[in-house]
Amino acid sequence: MNYLGHLYLSGDQNDLMLANLFGDFVKGRDYSYLPRIVQTGVTLHREIDDFIDNHPLILEILNSFLYKDLPKVASIAIDLYMDHLLAKNWSKYHPIDLESYEKKFFQFALSASNQRFIYDNKVYSYPTEFIGLIEIMSRKSWISQYKKLDGLKMASTGLSKRISFDNNLNEAVSIFQKREHHIENVFFKFMKDARIKFLS
Repeated sequence: MNYLGHLYLSGDQNDLMLANLFGDFVKGRDYSYLPRIVQTGVTLHREIDDFIDNHPLILEILNSFLYKDLPKVASIAIDLYMDHLLAKNWSKYHPIDLESYEKKFFQFALSASNQRFIYDNKVYSYPTEFIGLIEIMSRKSWISQYKKLDGLKMASTGLSKRISFDNNLNEAVSIFQKREHHIENVFFKFMKDARIKFLS
């Protein structure tokens, strides 16, 4: 799952949600140098990635057509589309509307991402690259844009251009739309399992 899925599966714990988003910026297996809450968020981020990457329903989609239609970027594409389906069906999963949820989180994130942690007598702060991402996500309302196909197309096209190798990620939305009902049914079953795993 992409940004929205990671936020949602963190529960409504703002500091854990922020640390989870930071997970993509942490490389290697040893991140014990990070403050405890950030370690917890990075671990959760990797557990969510592993869960979706190895879920039988997701593997069925990847193996049946996505690896063929979107070589090299199939896993990225399914993450983006799962976020779209979560945003589209948000009211089934959360009592607060998506726009308010997004606004509330980024009010916290913009403040907290600039704070410093004291951990093991060392001062730690989130890197400027991550803070910059948070600022862009907030300013452009990235999370709520996932709800619209146009927003998803924009995200896919933008990411396609940033990837260093040739790819057709910009075609992902049209490929998914051909199998929309099947994938949405898979999404509902997957989310049931994900909620049990991470939110129960």
